[in-house]
Amino acid sequence: MTQSATHLVLIPAYDAGPHLHATVAGALAEWEPVWVVDDGSTDGSAAGLAAPGLRVLRRERNGGKGAAVRTGLLEAERAGFTHVLVMDADGQHPAEQIPAFMARSLGEPGAMILGQPLFGPDAPRARVVGRRLANAMTAALTAGYGVGDALFGFRVYPVRPLLDAMQQSRWMQRFDFDAEALIRLAWRGVRPIKLPVRVRYLPPALGGVSHYRYVRDNLSLAWMHLRLLMSVLSKK
Repeated sequence: MTQSATHLVLIPAYDAGPHLHATVAGALAEWEPVWVVDDGSTDGSAAGLAAPGLRVLRRERNGGKGAAVRTGLLEAERAGFTHVLVMDADGQHPAEQIPAFMARSLGEPGAMILGQPLFGPDAPRARVVGRRLANAMTAALTAGYGVGDALFGFRVYPVRPLLDAMQQSRWMQRFDFDAEALIRLAWRGVRPIKLPVRVRYLPPALGGVSHYRYVRDNLSLAWMHLRLLMSVLSKK
């Protein structure tokens, strides 16, 4: 386990179910500190979270992944941290990859370290197909900058550039966060470094939790890409 004064693991969590404690334990086995942002959970999943190297930030009301990440970023910067590795709370992201991602970030602190998902047969087809379209639209908006997967949230971000990017938008609060963060950081010239990551999808029978809604969230992504395209065209 590695301790750091500059890089922390940030886990936004909303009604994450029974895998949250295992996710936190796995992250702590690889890295300290680990912070959890409990985004107004109502299922009790964050109850009893306590360990050396762990901090839990609690939001009174659910605001979405982007809102939870922003809460963590602001507090991380106040505490002197320069980078955060964001990972999901539901067990999809492999904690054993944390040291490799942090090492790349420590070596190239001006870059964003982006996980590129390797899907297994357990990946829902609707999710895989939907992200292909999101990836194509993101590639077009970033002019072939090479950002790769737009929706995979296992990433190391430099804190101040991401906060600056979030201050440009009144959106970036919910499902649109991952893609818009990528686009706005690319526009700011933050260089992407891509690393492969295997993804595990847990079915509900094994405690898997998903807040993804096909129609709602794809409409949100479509609107996000449209408004960013309009902002690009308005500057020409």
